[in-house]
Amino acid sequence: MRRLKDGVAALGVQLTYPKLERFQRYYDELVEWNSRVNLTSVTELDAVQTRHFLDSLSVAQAVPEPTLSSGRLIDIGSGAGFPGLPLKIAFPGLRVTLNDSTAKKTAFLSHLVGVLELDGVEVLTGRAETLAHQPELRGKFDLVVARAVASLAVLAELTLPFCRIGGLVVAQKSGGIDDEIERARQAIETVGGESRDAVPVRIPGEDRDRTLVVLGKVAPTPERYPRRPGMPARRPI
Repeated sequence: MRRLKDGVAALGVQLTYPKLERFQRYYDELVEWNSRVNLTSVTELDAVQTRHFLDSLSVAQAVPEPTLSSGRLIDIGSGAGFPGLPLKIAFPGLRVTLNDSTAKKTAFLSHLVGVLELDGVEVLTGRAETLAHQPELRGKFDLVVARAVASLAVLAELTLPFCRIGGLVVAQKSGGIDDEIERARQAIETVGGESRDAVPVRIPGEDRDRTLVVLGKVAPTPERYPRRPGMPARRPI
């Protein structure tokens, strides 16, 4: 995990030896499961450290320290666990919920949580559009994260309903996003949010420009949102 160990310093994150060992086990399990479940096209060790682990940990640059220490986080469209699980390993005080709609992926996540012996992690299978209407999840999270699963207008509808008032959504995006933020403004405001910041991030060893789009939750999400599964993507607000 040399690339990960060297790279986290530039992100302001510290990893102890036991945490680095967990990342190594994470990588081993990812590659083993990926031979039978399509989790990622990136499997080479250095590339995983850069494009998955360091990229995930970069989210910490947009999150207040108290939230990283003991906040409640939900990762929408978590896939192979990014960015939620790397954040949990680095900041063990986080209470983390990992969500994906694909049962094979959540089976991997549940297995990995057990192998890594992580406490305070829940894995949920289902569509965000449905889960966000459950009382135990709606408006309950300090931090909602999503990694390039949809346009920002769609992400706003899928993520902000989970967020408590005063909480944050951090969406990981590539390249210039000013126009996308402007196009999403109506959707963000409709579901109770506001655009707070766009934090440029340079991942050590990665050439792509990355941006953390930060949304704040300032009002309750109207009950009708999110709309039924598939509707946010087909007809963005």
